[in-house]
Amino acid sequence: MKELHVIIRDLREDRDLKQKTIAEYLGVSQQTYSNYENGRRAIPLWAVLELSKYFKVSTDYLLGADSSYLGSSNLRRKYLGDVTLHDVLFHIQNLDAGKRRELLHFIKFLREED
Repeated sequence: MKELHVIIRDLREDRDLKQKTIAEYLGVSQQTYSNYENGRRAIPLWAVLELSKYFKVSTDYLLGADSSYLGSSNLRRKYLGDVTLHDVLFHIQNLDAGKRRELLHFIKFLREED
């Protein structure tokens, strides 16, 4: 399970935002926010509530109780190397039903290794 400071960093990076932008939204210094993201400073409850509003995710998601957030919704953004999520989805959709089933089984297998 990801920790809160990792989740907020991932959310910020998914949106290509600077720490300074989030710090200004919260009304804290960039250094304070950096300390939140790096796990060097506890994130106060009021900040968790504000971050959930800012990123439009539940506090359950931020606290690790809900993993339904899928990450960046920009399908044209580079996902891994030069591959975009659009590329991944395009290739999956072109597989026959049997291959898609095999792929889902493989994904489940890989998740179990985590």
